Amino acid sequence: MARIETPKRIRGTQDIFGEEQRRFATVVDTFDRVRRLYCFQRLEIPVFESTAVFARSLGETTDVVSKEMYTFEDRGGDSLTLRPEFTAGIARAYLTEGWQQYAPLKLATHGPVFRYERPQKGRFRQFHQIDAEVIGAAEPAADVELLVLADQLLHELGIAEGVTLQLNTLGDAETRDAWRAALVAHFEAHRGDLSEDSLARLEKNPLRILDSKDPRDRPIADAAPGIDDYLTSEAGAFFESVTKGLDAAGVAWTRNGRLVRGLDYYRHTAFEFVTDRLGAQGTVLAGGRYDGLIDSLGGPATPGVGWAAGIERLAMLLAEPAVEALDVAVVVENRAFEMSSFAMVSALRRAGFSAELFASGSPKKRYDKALKLNPAIAVSLDLRDGEAHVGHRILRPEDVDAAKVEAVIGGTSQT
Repeated sequence: MARIETPKRIRGTQDIFGEEQRRFATVVDTFDRVRRLYCFQRLEIPVFESTAVFARSLGETTDVVSKEMYTFEDRGGDSLTLRPEFTAGIARAYLTEGWQQYAPLKLATHGPVFRYERPQKGRFRQFHQIDAEVIGAAEPAADVELLVLADQLLHELGIAEGVTLQLNTLGDAETRDAWRAALVAHFEAHRGDLSEDSLARLEKNPLRILDSKDPRDRPIADAAPGIDDYLTSEAGAFFESVTKGLDAAGVAWTRNGRLVRGLDYYRHTAFEFVTDRLGAQGTVLAGGRYDGLIDSLGGPATPGVGWAAGIERLAMLLAEPAVEALDVAVVVENRAFEMSSFAMVSALRRAGFSAELFASGSPKKRYDKALKLNPAIAVSLDLRDGEAHVGHRILRPEDVDAAKVEAVIGGTSQT
C-alpha cells in the first residue's frame, strides 16, 4: 500500500503551542483585562468582507491592496477578501449595523488577519492582532485615551522598557493639502534620483516617500519640507492638546516629524510604539486618527482614531510565562477507587480548583508522575489493611485554600 504523505503547514502560517501559546495567551488576556479598565466594548466582525471594504478604505495604490490581500471570487461571483486589518471592517459594521446611535463608541477586538507578505521573524501571512478604536469622538481626549491605554498595556505586559512612543501630527485637511503640494514639488525636483517605488508613490501617495527605506530615497526624504510650516492654528492646537494630555497622564513620547500615514483620510495624530529589540521590524503598536475613513465607505463625516498591534510581536518581547499551576492532583493507587475518583475531581473543578486525575499507567508510578506537575495539594486514594484510605499532602499552602479543598475531598470520599 502506498504511503500517504501528510500535508505540510502552509508557508507563512503557524501552529501555536506550549511556551508560544502561553506567550500568546498572556498578550490576549492582558489586553482583555486592560481594555475593561478603559470601558472598551468587545466586538467580533467577519474574517472576510467584500473586497470593496478594503480597496476603498486602504486605497487601491497601497501595497496592502495591490500586493498583499488574499482576494477570491466566491461561488456567487462576488469578490471577497480575507481581512488584512480590523479598522475597515469595524467602520463598515458601524455604518451597516446602525451603530451610529451609540456614538461615541469605544471598541476592542482581536483575532487573525491575513497578508501575502514574505515570511520572516515576527511576520506571517496569517498573524494575529489586538485592536482598539474610538469612533464618533472628534476631541483630542480620544487620542490621549487610546495612547494611555496602549502605554498601560505595554507596562502590564512588562515590555515597556526600551519601547518608545513616536508621535506626529498630520494636521487637518487644509494642512495636509498644503504640505502634500510642497512635498510633491520637492520630490518632482528630484525625480531622477528616486527609487522606482517612490516614483510610483509620487503620483498617488507622495507622503509615503517620507518613510521609504531605500537608500536612494533617504537623503531626498530627509531634506523634504516638514509639516510644521503648514500647520493651521486649529491643527497646532489639536496636537498641543494631545501632547499635554499625554504629559498629564505620565506617558513619555518623542516627536518624529517624518512619521506619516499616506492615505488622505488620516488626520491629526499619527503614532508608533517602536523598539530596537525586534531587528528591522521594530514597530510593536501603531495607529492614528482617520477622520475621513467612514466617508470613503459612503457614510457621513465621522471622526475616528485607533491602533493595532501584532500579538506575535508583543509575545516575542515577553519574559517566558510560567506554566499554569495545578491546584490538586488526585492519584488513584488502587483500581477500586476509579469511579469515586471521577466524583472527587468533578467536585473539585466545580468548586473552582484546577484538578488532574492520575488513574492510568503503573499504579506505583502515578504518585511520582503527579508530583512532577507541582500541584498545590496531592491526594491519594488507596486501600490500607483492606480499608479505604484518602490521604493528602499540602505542597504549596500559599497557593490554595487548603481548608476548602479538604472539605470537598471529605464530602466526596464519603460517597
